[in-house]
Parts: sequence; C-alpha cells; structure tokens
Amino acid sequence: MTTAANEYDIGKETTMSDPASRPLEGVRVLDLTVALAGPYGSLLLGGLGAEVIRIESPGGGDIARTNPPFVGSQGINFGAQADDEVSLSILNRARNKKSVTLDLKSERGRELFFELAKQSDVLLENMSEGATARLGVDYDSVKRVNPKLVYASIKALGEPSPFPGLKGMDIIVQALSGIMDVTGFADGPPTRFGLPIADMVAPLYAVNGILAALIHRGRTGEGQLVKVSMLDCLASWMAEEHFDVYAQAGYATRTGNCHDRLVPFGVYPTRDGHVAIAAFHPEWMKGLLDALEQPHLIDDPRFAKRGPRQKHAAELNAIIERWTRGLSSDELVHELLDKRSVPAARVRNAREVLHDPQLHENGAIMELEHPALGRVGAVGMGLPIRFSKSHAQFDEPASALGASNEQIYGDLLKLSKEDIDGLRAQGVI
Repeated sequence: MTTAANEYDIGKETTMSDPASRPLEGVRVLDLTVALAGPYGSLLLGGLGAEVIRIESPGGGDIARTNPPFVGSQGINFGAQADDEVSLSILNRARNKKSVTLDLKSERGRELFFELAKQSDVLLENMSEGATARLGVDYDSVKRVNPKLVYASIKALGEPSPFPGLKGMDIIVQALSGIMDVTGFADGPPTRFGLPIADMVAPLYAVNGILAALIHRGRTGEGQLVKVSMLDCLASWMAEEHFDVYAQAGYATRTGNCHDRLVPFGVYPTRDGHVAIAAFHPEWMKGLLDALEQPHLIDDPRFAKRGPRQKHAAELNAIIERWTRGLSSDELVHELLDKRSVPAARVRNAREVLHDPQLHENGAIMELEHPALGRVGAVGMGLPIRFSKSHAQFDEPASALGASNEQIYGDLLKLSKEDIDGLRAQGVI
C-alpha cells in the first residue's frame, strides 16, 4: 500500500510494508527551539521520521548545551564543562536532529533561513514573545515565501501575554495554571508537580496541531499558523475535575495522596514503603473490606455508596491506613491484588522505573549515546508509540553544534565549499 501521490501529501510516497518506513518520512522541519518545551516537540517529530534541521546560534547554540551534568571520556561531571563533554540534556533532547548554525540577526543569515523555509514543510519555534518579529522570521514573513508551510509556535503564557514582562518558566506556568493549588495536602502549601509538566504537555499539543495542519494541507494545499500556550494547556486540564463545584460544597481542593471523589483511591503507607490502592468499584470495595477483616463496613451508611464515602473519606482512609501500616508492600499487594483482584501496586522509586527492563524493551526508556563515545550509562526518554507497519524511535544520537552545516548548506541549498567557508569566516554560520 502506498500513499496517494500529489504535491500536498504530508510526506513523500513510501511503501508501508517496508519495516524501515517512518510515519513522517519526507517531512522537513525547521527547528528554532531552545530549552525544553520546543525541543521536546521537535524530538517527537524526529522520532516519527521527520527530517529535523535544528537552527542554533553560531558559537553557542541552545542554552541547554551548558546544562550540567555533562558526560565525556571521564564519565559524568557536575562541574565545569570540559572540551569533550556534552550536556545530558542535549543528549536527551537533540536526538534525531541535524544541527546547523545560523545567525538570524544578519541579513545573509535571514536570506539562508528563507531559502530553507522554501524547502520545508513545518517550522517549530518557542522563542520569547516578540522575538520572531524582531528577527523578521515571524509567520507573516515566512508565509510570504512558503504559504504551504505549517508554522507552529509554543509560548509559555501566550502571545500577547496576559502577564507582560513575566518570563514563563515551567514553575511560573504551574503557579498560574492552578495545578499547584490542587497538588499537595490540604494542610500543606501548594506543591510543584514533580516533573516540568508544562514544558512536557505543551509540545504534545503542538505536535497534535502540526499533524492536524499537515492533514489540512493535504486536503487544501494551504499551510497555517498553529499556536500553543503552556498556560492554556495546563489550565485546560484543570477543568477535568470540577473544583469550583466541589469548593462550593465545602470539599478541600488539595487531598494529598488520596482522591476523595473515588475513595478508597490513594497511596497508603506500609511497613517498608507505600502502596497505591484503587477500590472505588463495589466489588473492589468489598474485597478491600474483606482483607481488612471488616466486611460489615460495606453496610455502614458512611461507606455504603460513593457519595457518602466522599464526605467521610478521612474516616475511611484512617481505617485503611491502620491496616496497611502493619504489612509490607509485597504482603499488601498479595492480599489485595493476588487474592482478591483489587487494584494495588507498590510505589516504585525513580531509579527502579528508569532501569526497568520491560520499559527498555518497550522503548519507553532508552540508553543515551554520546556522538563520539557511544553509550554513556545514563537513560533518556524513549518514544512510547508503536506502529504495526512503521518504525518510530529516537535512534539517532545528538550531534555536535553545527555538525550538519556542510550537508544542509551544501547538499540542500547547493552552496559551494568556498561559500560555506566564507559564511563561517563572517560568523553567519
């Protein structure tokens, strides 16, 4: 089976029975991103098979290139960066990308940029507000040279921002989104989510938008602007739980390790750790109470139905916790899951998860590779998507700054070696 070939196809014609084919084979992406939110988006596109040309500033590149820890011939280093050392952040985020250097502040640099834009399908950027307009590489400018291009923009707080002058770091977005207000314990402070969730969620929406826009282009031949805000993305999640309604009814916003609406549904201490239990289904609730040797509680008006249980969640959780504290995690899982089919799982630590053989087998987590030294004893993100007829994974190591200059400027833009050497001498690349 092959795709229907016309000039507006998402990608070039490929044979789907070819095990090496990738879903986005033939799609070229110009990557103007830095830090995490943007680079994660272009990483996903590269893992799906797009050709990602990452444009970085000559002499420095992405600020993440200076993020410790670093890895080189002497192993992992948390101090100053040595000549042969590469940031683990870059080894993780810059896979499946071709790095070129280009000074977009120079007239010749912008000319080369527009030549690349003419031959590309997608542009992804996450520059600070107003930066693309100041550089002359905003959507309107790019659209004039390539109206078929999908131009995707990730901003922290939107553009224009409702908070002028505020830098939109992940923790700032978490604070403004409300997600910190609903994370933590009722008697404790608002709590930061343990991962940079705003930085990770926004590119997922951006990639969805890019793929939808490419499908639209396949029907109409038109490119378009795709805009995503980290704040919008997190705030939209807040509406999944009806916090305004629960607040009016007097329920606490933060409920710690338990979800009172579904009680019993939470994390409970054991003799040697913690176990997550989900027993809100009537059969699971009955199994849990049997394990507690208190089956009579199933008829207690406080706990018989989910509505009353929510009002008396603290009492029920206290009863459960008195029991769980007397068992080891493995014993508790055996009593609930193995003997009574009640969902229960030991809370694993981060190191266990990152070195889980099954997750490595699935490709969700994978070992990172230094471009010169090979595997470096650290793990990075994998691509947790599987296709029956396509290949997709972050299987190309991150490249050094400007490593693809000759290939892109020579092979794609047809510049001579003398031209490329001259651009390098002038600081344009």
